[in-house]
Amino acid sequence: MGQMKHRKRPLIGSAAATLVLFATLLGAAPPTGAASADDAAAPQSRADQCRATQILSAPTCVAHTAAGDVGYREVGSGSPLLMVMGAGGSMDEWAPDLVDALAARHTVVVFDNAGIGQTSALPGTLTISAMADQTSALISALRLHHPAVLGWSLGGMVAQALAVRHPGRTGRLVLAASQAGTGAALPIPPAAAAAADSSNPAAVLSVLFPTDQRAAAVAYTEQLSQYAGFYRAPTAVHQAQDAALAQWMAGQDPSGTRVHRIHVPVLVADGDQDALDPAQNATILVGSLRHAQVRLYADAGHAFLFQDAVAFAAEVDDFLG
Repeated sequence: MGQMKHRKRPLIGSAAATLVLFATLLGAAPPTGAASADDAAAPQSRADQCRATQILSAPTCVAHTAAGDVGYREVGSGSPLLMVMGAGGSMDEWAPDLVDALAARHTVVVFDNAGIGQTSALPGTLTISAMADQTSALISALRLHHPAVLGWSLGGMVAQALAVRHPGRTGRLVLAASQAGTGAALPIPPAAAAAADSSNPAAVLSVLFPTDQRAAAVAYTEQLSQYAGFYRAPTAVHQAQDAALAQWMAGQDPSGTRVHRIHVPVLVADGDQDALDPAQNATILVGSLRHAQVRLYADAGHAFLFQDAVAFAAEVDDFLG
């Protein structure tokens, strides 16, 4: 375990920043990770160096793992909760109010998936299983000791593969807007998939939130605008993630066909108006698991967990106990 460097990030939150975010949502470059003046200071413990009370003040640290470097941020205190981002996203796409609400009772760790930000790319063809192995290496490096894992969309697939491949690594799972890897999941509608991969941020938001939830979409964008230097996955990484996701949904990733082996309790949640992941997939996913329950949120879409972040965080807290 170790931290190579950390960066303190100033806050921005103006209307202008929101417009900048819209303009760069799909094209911003990841941070360079240049060392700050703090890097020359005397060595500190990880808790002192990397943990913050709120996500917007949390520096980006780097864990040296058996599967390469992984960029992460840590906030709060209590039982550990690891959050796995979806396709194309970076740590900057977790709404601060959701992370901070969860951090009231948990030590929350967010991180960048392979090839994003300061996280090392993985050799060979990217798969969900390979991403799960890197996630397991992060858990080991940070000594998180059986964290609960919350995965959004593709991140939920990584969480499932993690529990299959490394059953001793995780506690309870929360799978948000995710799909089964058995080959039985309903496909992503082509129009929604095209919108999600669009260079038009408005198109992306249109498949994350229902049309009558414009206020929630704007609020989410304003939340993200508070991250300085907002960035997403490079295009090539996003494309590789999409291919891994397709392989998983087709039942071609071995971990996806073995999710019945998951022995920990699982909360499967989604919005009942999810344009990217038909809500019926939540029921299909629950049917593949041994100890699972399903929760569908009314008039909510793929980004249901951000629509009422505080209420969702409370439900997660209740589930995790």
